[in-house]
Amino acid sequence: MNIDLKLVAMAVGIALVIEGMPYFLLAEKMPEVLRRLSSMPPGVLRVMGAAAMASGLALVWLVRG
Repeated sequence: MNIDLKLVAMAVGIALVIEGMPYFLLAEKMPEVLRRLSSMPPGVLRVMGAAAMASGLALVWLVRG
């Protein structure tokens, strides 16, 4: 298995851009969003995280097909 480090670096860069967008675009609303997230039970957060990972994996699988 040959890992393309340039591709991995690009993927991490894109992930950072996507992760940073809400903080840049919705900076005024982010404190309330974070308060709501912090008040959610861990089980709900795990389901949200699992759904996000599954969606990302499915997208990668479809694109790399």
